[in-house]
Amino acid sequence: MNKIILIERLQRERDQFEQLLNRVGFTRQLTMKGVSGGLTVKELLADVLMHEQFIADRLSEVLLSEAYAPAASYTALENFQREFGYPDFESPLPEKEGLYLLALDGYKNIEFDAIVSEELAVYASILDALQTLSHHQCLDHDLFHRIAEHTYRPYRKTGAAIQRWLKKITSKS
Repeated sequence: MNKIILIERLQRERDQFEQLLNRVGFTRQLTMKGVSGGLTVKELLADVLMHEQFIADRLSEVLLSEAYAPAASYTALENFQREFGYPDFESPLPEKEGLYLLALDGYKNIEFDAIVSEELAVYASILDALQTLSHHQCLDHDLFHRIAEHTYRPYRKTGAAIQRWLKKITSKS
């Protein structure tokens, strides 16, 4: 893979994700539980935002020649989340679910439009950083894979959950 292909794929996946979010429509639907488990569309978008913020921060570290190391202890994992506000998604520690749900709780009192606005800004910063990074930096830090893991793969996962939910609520109407 190269940057041009990754950027094109990222933008195509992003367009599809935004079109789906636009289909959800009414504010009332954005906070209805049960889209994926007990989560709402708003919480799923917050999850996408956390993944994007995670990779945006890692890209910034690469650009600044700073080192990132996944949390190797539970204390380090908790400290990471306290510092950044989202889980260390690349930590090998298996017990991340509690920290993940705690991070989502931080978005309960934030308006959907504010989450969308922040998410759009983070997405733009990912594109900017990707444009700036050299091909060698991308290879050295496995960024083609890591960017996919924290951008368009969550778009696909979230999108599939939303589409299933939309079919379900449409069939009940």
